[in-house]
Amino acid sequence: MDSQRWSTLGFISLALFLFITSSSAELIIKQVIEGRGIESNSSNSLTSNLGVTRELRDARPSSKIVTITSFSVIKDRNEPYESSVFEAAGYKWRLVLYVNGNPNDGGNGYISLYARMEETEYLPEGWEVNVDLKLFVHNAKLHKYLTVTDGTVKRYSTVKKQWGFGQLIALSTFHNTNEGYIEQDIGSFGAEIFVVKPAQQQEKVTFISNPPNNVFTWKILHFSNLEDKFYYSDDFLVEDRYWRLGFNPKGDGGGRPHALPLFLYAQGHKANAVATNTWGAVNLRLKNQRSSNHKQLYSAAWYPTRSGYGVGVNNIILLADLKDPSKGFMVNDAIIFEAEMVKVSVTNIVSA
Repeated sequence: MDSQRWSTLGFISLALFLFITSSSAELIIKQVIEGRGIESNSSNSLTSNLGVTRELRDARPSSKIVTITSFSVIKDRNEPYESSVFEAAGYKWRLVLYVNGNPNDGGNGYISLYARMEETEYLPEGWEVNVDLKLFVHNAKLHKYLTVTDGTVKRYSTVKKQWGFGQLIALSTFHNTNEGYIEQDIGSFGAEIFVVKPAQQQEKVTFISNPPNNVFTWKILHFSNLEDKFYYSDDFLVEDRYWRLGFNPKGDGGGRPHALPLFLYAQGHKANAVATNTWGAVNLRLKNQRSSNHKQLYSAAWYPTRSGYGVGVNNIILLADLKDPSKGFMVNDAIIFEAEMVKVSVTNIVSA
């Protein structure tokens, strides 16, 4: 009997647990669905709904501001208020404000605001104007403007002359005096209109392999008499930029004083060249004057626009090997460096 009673109680407990769990889950799901797209109660938060962002900023809108006093007089009206014509970015516009929402644009429960292009009959046939559009609601309590945008470029044309947001701001938020969007029965709205004109030109970076005159040879005489300092070759031109080699006979950095360094330096650009960073890929060589067994290092880097930026190695050869007559790198107290530019970049301004 006791066993049967505990079994019955266990079944009732399980059923009650499942009901509560199911009800809680249903409540959570309902809250998530009902809350989707609803603005946060915090005026300082950044909210997003289908790509639309809302963020407070200090600066006033640059194109148009419309302020309505005695807002309560019209708050229940469904027809739009159309502002006077104003000019922005070289075109004529009106703001179209639905204080009780535009039901044809999902605006039920919201204020809706649009920027409409005017006097388009004077534009050429087939006209199109691309616009970066931001719309605003003033928060008098915070002395800031709620900025509403979706980050997309609006294409105005004969087909569509009006763009904006059906859900600019929730009516519950706007009319809540604690939020600060309406104060002393005054509401203020604005717009910022920037025309996005397509670039007529583009900067094109081209990589050229084995360009003409890409091998530079530098012979250094009287090596044993050189001082402890950097020596530099004459400048040589490859494509749009001048280059030069440099080394210290007593060593440099981690290779000092046991190894010979060798660096490639980017210098200035030739006249009328587009001065940008330059890609330089080079085979740096210390030539063997008695065989083809050269010491070689491959180096590649972006060289900045300033002159004198060097890339290379602190140890292309040990000084002991360099001075060993049997090795063939130094002959009659002379050595030979070589730079083979295997790939460089050239920048041009071309039509977009």
